[in-house]
Amino acid sequence: MSDLLPYLESVAQEIDHMIDRYFVDKVGELNKASAHLLAAGGKRLRPAVVMLAADAVKRGSSTEILPAALALELTHTFTLIHDDIMDDDMLRRGVQTVHTKWDMQTGILAGDVLYARAFEFICMSKANDKAKVRAVSMLAHACADICEGQHMDMSFTHRNDVDEYEYLEMVKKKTGVLYAAAAGIGAVLAGGTVSQVKALYLFGLKTGIAFQIRDDLIDLITLAEKSGKDRASDLREGKQTLIMIKAREKGIDLLKYKRDLTDEEIDGVIKELTDAGVIADVKKVAHDLVEESNKHLSLILPSKERQLLMEIGEFFVTRSY
Repeated sequence: MSDLLPYLESVAQEIDHMIDRYFVDKVGELNKASAHLLAAGGKRLRPAVVMLAADAVKRGSSTEILPAALALELTHTFTLIHDDIMDDDMLRRGVQTVHTKWDMQTGILAGDVLYARAFEFICMSKANDKAKVRAVSMLAHACADICEGQHMDMSFTHRNDVDEYEYLEMVKKKTGVLYAAAAGIGAVLAGGTVSQVKALYLFGLKTGIAFQIRDDLIDLITLAEKSGKDRASDLREGKQTLIMIKAREKGIDLLKYKRDLTDEEIDGVIKELTDAGVIADVKKVAHDLVEESNKHLSLILPSKERQLLMEIGEFFVTRSY
């Protein structure tokens, strides 16, 4: 991954520059609330997928669709703001969440602002109008799926019989479709063929699901100082993650930890899950999804960008925060 990390850093710098230009230091409390999480940083992975997909179809086209790359970051941040409200989380990207720094009403509106502006930025890309319409449609469809996925996730909290298939379907909608849209939109705006767009869309979908599985592991394993989020929040809330499901299959009931936990108790849970093979089983599901995603890239001509897309999938399931 020697080329991937510098590439991701360069994309993050470009997106950060656009965020500074269009969102930071704008007057008005709602504008400040909308910019709060954007300005707090982030790996900008979805914009990177947009740009790599575009360049995999037509090298050099990513510079013409930078606004669309930003649009995916805006959409992602909108979902984070609303997700934090529903989960009542206090910390995100190492800063206070929007609804706790302002109030719930402002948090809802701040997310709505980013959602609306995402479509505006897609239309600012240099591409033909037909491609822009397809891209807007793709993002709109993804946003509807995200809402459905979030609702499924919320409904799971009232159950203790969620199976792996249901979990993966929820994650596909809640997380996978936005990575799918990122890759598909990049390909569409770059002038990709139907087969290229489909291949990149499916690549993004599979890697997006793997990304969320790894995120669930990070929530449990990584310290808050490194992840920028409340540690073991899923465990304390009794969320039906793949970890919970795999643990239940091995006779381990994690619902007893649905309460405030000390770091020592969390470490004890991690040891129990590791010894039982749960952590390894969860990691395997994520790695298998990345292997599947790479098969879709066989329809894309070999290039540096295609190689970086393969590497980004591997990065998704090995990152520690």
